[in-house]
Amino acid sequence: MSDPVANPELLRSLGQLMRGLSVLFWGLPAALVVCVQTSQADFLRLFGVLPPVLATGALVYSLLLLGRFRPEETVWIRALERARVLALVNLGLSPFLYWWSRLPSNVFYGAMVELMAVSGLTFLLLLNPLLRRLTAMLPDETLRHETVLFTRLSTALLLLNLAALLLRIGVHHLGRPVRLNPPWSFLVDRASHWGGWFFVLLTVAMTMALIWKTKEAIFHSVFGGSH
Repeated sequence: MSDPVANPELLRSLGQLMRGLSVLFWGLPAALVVCVQTSQADFLRLFGVLPPVLATGALVYSLLLLGRFRPEETVWIRALERARVLALVNLGLSPFLYWWSRLPSNVFYGAMVELMAVSGLTFLLLLNPLLRRLTAMLPDETLRHETVLFTRLSTALLLLNLAALLLRIGVHHLGRPVRLNPPWSFLVDRASHWGGWFFVLLTVAMTMALIWKTKEAIFHSVFGGSH
């Protein structure tokens, strides 16, 4: 990577990259918490559709900022555009969280919430190749190896969680539910619920760690300092 002092255009693009990574770092957990609480907590319902729209909109904004870095890199931009499409889908579906919380018996609203759950997991999945392409353009060999390792693990966990979610939705809508006697029905339901959330939180944590490491690598290798 060339000297940013001698390349004002690179310095500006790096500044946009750092802001995009910061928004993405804080936006991921915020969007997760806000979207879940909008569908469950009464205090967020007072604000209508605004909280989930703002939270998912922040993720779209972060990807727009990231797109200003190395726009000539075709593979990087393609990975970015795929993630951006899913971020826009999540933004469009986010109001249904509030509407479904108001009318949980509405079949259409429920289907849109399920679609957003699938879209949200797919968005997390697409962040993995995005981070790999980004770190491939940075001069930190250790970071590249760590990114490959953790994104492979994250991808495996997300694919497992996505398959379980699709199976659960399919059984709910198309199949005949398996009925178990208590307490097995309660245990299976709780295990699938909390197991799914554990994998989601684990993958979000790994993604946030990689984003933070990428920010640190840029400061150390390009600016010669720490954030």
